[in-house]
Amino acid sequence: MQRKTTRRAFLGMAAAGVAGAAAAAAVAVDRDHPPAPADHPLALTARPWRKPVPENSLPGDPDWEIRHLGGEHEIEGYTGKASVLTGESFPLFVSTTSTGFRVTAFRLGWYQGDGARKLWQSRTLRGGAQGSATLVADTNTVQTRWDPVVDVPTDDWPPGAYLLRLDADSGAQRYVPVTVRSAGTHGKVVLKSCVQTWQAYNTWGGYDLYVGPDGEYGDRSLAVSLDRPYDLNGADMFLTYERNIVKLAEYMLGTDPGLELAYVSSMDIAADPHLLDGASALVSMGHDEYWTPAERANVTAARNRGVNLAFMGANAMFRRTRLDKTPLGDARLVICYKTDYTQDPMYGVHDALVTSDWRDPPDPDPESSLIGTIYEGYPVDASYVVVSPSSWVFNGTGVRAGDSFANLVGVEYDRVDPAYPVERPIEVLSHSPLVCEGASSYGDSAYYTHASGAGVFNSGTMRWVEAIYGDQPHGIAGKTPGFVRQVTMNVLRAFAEGPAAHRYPARDNLDAMHEPYGSPIEPGTLQ
Repeated sequence: MQRKTTRRAFLGMAAAGVAGAAAAAAVAVDRDHPPAPADHPLALTARPWRKPVPENSLPGDPDWEIRHLGGEHEIEGYTGKASVLTGESFPLFVSTTSTGFRVTAFRLGWYQGDGARKLWQSRTLRGGAQGSATLVADTNTVQTRWDPVVDVPTDDWPPGAYLLRLDADSGAQRYVPVTVRSAGTHGKVVLKSCVQTWQAYNTWGGYDLYVGPDGEYGDRSLAVSLDRPYDLNGADMFLTYERNIVKLAEYMLGTDPGLELAYVSSMDIAADPHLLDGASALVSMGHDEYWTPAERANVTAARNRGVNLAFMGANAMFRRTRLDKTPLGDARLVICYKTDYTQDPMYGVHDALVTSDWRDPPDPDPESSLIGTIYEGYPVDASYVVVSPSSWVFNGTGVRAGDSFANLVGVEYDRVDPAYPVERPIEVLSHSPLVCEGASSYGDSAYYTHASGAGVFNSGTMRWVEAIYGDQPHGIAGKTPGFVRQVTMNVLRAFAEGPAAHRYPARDNLDAMHEPYGSPIEPGTLQ
């Protein structure tokens, strides 16, 4: 049995130290439309005409990063909604041992390289420690019953990925993530916040979907609640596996006029079968492991209508989940029994809703039919080896067959495995020799095109997003960040144009790759 503590040490322990940004600024005066002279009759009533400055051309805030975590429960919080539309307020729940605190909202993006902009700040709020967490014994679910401390307005907040920073008077700081979702996605590249996966790895209160307080798999939660803070700095999963895609994509808004972005959460996709109607592409960021049947059905339907898909990590759509309500609302409980699926109340009642791995009984449906690759294992640390250098994906990189990028494959990886459903034509882009759990295998990135016209890219490695700016560990340096950035920009540009198959066809090379049939990794290590 592979214990989660080992896996977690590989998956999220890097400190979320990412470059910060400078304070918000006013729009610039348009020099082609100067203000009226002082003696002009309109001068007393008319304001100078100002040309709007694009959101991401504004300067950021250099102090958005957390500098001091403080004690474990010195300050922490969570939102009553995972996502909201602009103009919708949401309750914020905070517990602190300090006498007072402030809340500052930062929108993540490019912002002249600073990475975040301050949009809102509360007054000083009265502090106070709230009640201890409770445990639902049947499922080991940690939950709180805190009172909200403030209703956060979003009146002028553009859609995007946001971090609320809690600053206690004592100096302690924590993040609280929230998504301001887009009202529509037509013609846009959609960036998805992987909220279910964030919660699956959240050990606040001692339990997550992998272990309990004793570190044992058998004592884990079978359902985890959003009605509690996130552990570590409050946004470790987002900062490690998603933030760099947000920063790069928003940088591209200033250089690629055809690119438009939209923001949604995993729960939003599951709830609305029409949310992705007319979208150019959906981007699944670096760690997107937990999917409901509704989300998978809606994304598959979108692909079948020509919406491109980009999976920028590995291990995507591996776990089948179910959502339920909590006292704070719908879709705030993430259920996943995994290997104990026979204990799931849906077992034998509605097997398609049983929360096992997607490839496993009682209703197996391997993820490869949508994402192109199949998750194979961890832990691994290997070089990324190019095998299809003429692919459009590698335009501008100058790579040749056999070129490698050290440490880019890890800590989890995918492979194109003909033992599972594989869409054709599929082009294996990289084929990287590796050893995992003592077994020799390969890690692959791949691109396939669908009869609908959609293109589907999968990086096949968990470290892809971490490597974009070279600001994460793992020995990723030198030419690797530039290579990953260029490939990622190629994919985003191409997918922003609409269905990619005609302009960017996949050149099938699967037969020539002689991929091993079936996985050499023991199934028991994938818990």
